Amino acid sequence: MDTPAAKPDGTAKVQSLHSQALGNLEFIRQTMEGAGSFTAVPGTAGITMGTIGVLAALLASLPALASHWLMIWLVAAALAALTGSLLIWYKAVAAGITIYTGPAKRFVLALAPALLAGAVLTIVLAYSNLDALIPGTWLLLYGCGVMAASVVSLPLITTLGACFMLLGMLAFVAPFGIENWLLGAGFGGLHLVFGVLLARQHRG
Repeated sequence: MDTPAAKPDGTAKVQSLHSQALGNLEFIRQTMEGAGSFTAVPGTAGITMGTIGVLAALLASLPALASHWLMIWLVAAALAALTGSLLIWYKAVAAGITIYTGPAKRFVLALAPALLAGAVLTIVLAYSNLDALIPGTWLLLYGCGVMAASVVSLPLITTLGACFMLLGMLAFVAPFGIENWLLGAGFGGLHLVFGVLLARQHRG
């Protein structure tokens, strides 16, 4: 007489199903995280960067400092980038967003090439005595970078990038002598306006 086959242990089956379910949930979580949007762009960052831009435009407009406009704007750009990055990092940490993976990483990778191109072209134009082309180059490339990064960020960021691009194109055809004010309108005014809009719409 044949011996009945041993039935699989019920506990082992439950544990196996539980492990599979946890694995599926982890996969779903990672997929959603990777496909999500980077929303840790605080309005305070835009407001702070805009304030720095306005101050830079005012300083560079002073007759005694007009010849040093490029150095003033380079210092302002470095200061704005530092403070803006710190405020974005702070909001990301507070929101529990990992800034080295997922949408945050793609946001940085989308923005960085345009900023690097701007830095390289600044050196090239300065050494070629084509300083008048620098404001348009900055505004246009910054707008391109912001628009590229907006693919994984907020829709409002797309509009900000488009405004910078339009202002950059305007800077290339504008009458000589108003480049400093166009920089102020972009890195000062646009950052301030969109910073306030971000703060109102996204509470921060």
